[in-house]
Amino acid sequence: MALLERVGTLLRANLNDLIEKAEDPPKLLRQLVLDMENQLMQVKTQVAIAIADQHLLEKKQKEHADNAATWRHKAELAVSKGKDDLARAALERSLSQDQIAHGFAQQLHDQMTEADTLREALRKLDQKLAETRSRCDLLIAQDRRARIVGKANHARQTLDVQQKSLSLDRMKSRIVSREATNEAEAELLGSDSLDDRFAALEREEHIETLLKELKEKQEKSA
Repeated sequence: MALLERVGTLLRANLNDLIEKAEDPPKLLRQLVLDMENQLMQVKTQVAIAIADQHLLEKKQKEHADNAATWRHKAELAVSKGKDDLARAALERSLSQDQIAHGFAQQLHDQMTEADTLREALRKLDQKLAETRSRCDLLIAQDRRARIVGKANHARQTLDVQQKSLSLDRMKSRIVSREATNEAEAELLGSDSLDDRFAALEREEHIETLLKELKEKQEKSA
């Protein structure tokens, strides 16, 4: 059956190999789960049909077997009444019903074998589906965690770069401020204030006055 061949293909699928070769393992496993769920529904339907056919064949086989027994009983009755012709006819009918019942019995055996095969395929596929769902959930969780960790690492790296940049900016600002302070202090130390300049000018004038007075005094003494 084409259905059992498709089921067999799914059952033979090696999840590890599929995961290793897939570009997007979670997506592949989700699709595989969907395929298995679809095939599982089809197998369940076929199992139900097979069981229904089995019951129908059982009913038909029993019906013809009962008919064969009924005609044998009629043949016995005919013999007891000395009606050999009726007995022969009844036995002919009984034999025909036996053959039909035997045919239905063979079909019933084949149908039971097919139903058992479908039941086993259903059991294995259901088990494989549960395994695949678990692997899919685990892989999706791992993939989600990896993405979260990756984003966290990226955010941490960005924050570190920003912090380093801010530290460098603060350091540069401090250096510039310190240089400006040093320049201002050097300017203050390297040049006289306005008051100092006027005080020096007045001191020079006072010295010149004293010198002039001293010269005049010497000239008068001479």
